[in-house]
Amino acid sequence: MDKAISVQALTIAYGAATAVSAVDLDIARGKVTVLAGPNGCGKSTLLRAIRRLHQPKSGEIRLGDLPISGLKEKELARHIGLLAQSPSAPDDMSVEELVRLGRYPHQTMLQPWSAADSDAIQAAMFGTGVSHLAERRLGSLSGGQLQRVWIAMVLAQETDIICLDEPVNHLDMAHQIDCLDLVSRLNREHGRTVVLVLHDLNLAARYADRLVFMKEGGLVADGAPAELMQEALIENVFGISCRVIEDPVHQRPLCIPIRNSSPRFGTAPQV
Repeated sequence: MDKAISVQALTIAYGAATAVSAVDLDIARGKVTVLAGPNGCGKSTLLRAIRRLHQPKSGEIRLGDLPISGLKEKELARHIGLLAQSPSAPDDMSVEELVRLGRYPHQTMLQPWSAADSDAIQAAMFGTGVSHLAERRLGSLSGGQLQRVWIAMVLAQETDIICLDEPVNHLDMAHQIDCLDLVSRLNREHGRTVVLVLHDLNLAARYADRLVFMKEGGLVADGAPAELMQEALIENVFGISCRVIEDPVHQRPLCIPIRNSSPRFGTAPQV
């Protein structure tokens, strides 16, 4: 495997609570890797750690052959872009102003702005289909439009690796597909390495080259969707019994939930 990122024996803790425990994971260059698992399993923490937003208790993360701990912030930001879950910006900021923020890793005191910066911004907005919104205020956008603008900001950063934490959270079905189709196109047409956190297992199976299942801070299994979308494994990781069939349209595994193996909210009170 041509590795873009290598996670080695990584443990991350918040005080006495361990969020990620001794995880080993290689992220393949030029592929779409999806981190999946139940709430609180550590997938978002792992994604943020890849962008060095969490200090490991032990272990390390390497960018190619280089430990990310030894890279300067702007150098790391020129390689790895991150769109956090539910990002925020002032409603009165314009679309172009937000996308311009993606160029901060390329700014220097001697050259605060360049033609390359302008070209990158225009290309990012064109690629995400938001060029016509350049002067619009963020507060006037729909949820789908706003998510495309945030992705444009990350693209303007011009990184080889893009990390997206629940990019379709709070979007309706049509905008979820639009967003993930866009991400897939960036991978296929531009060779970007993409690491996604997704809650929807069927969307994960549809778009991933590689699935990573996490549970209670640890890595349970990783592989192609056809390998991991197995009924017993899904029940073990997600606590839900299901049937797995082939999606007749995309020929990808499709999970049909039946019931929780162990209900998380108890039983309904008797009245």
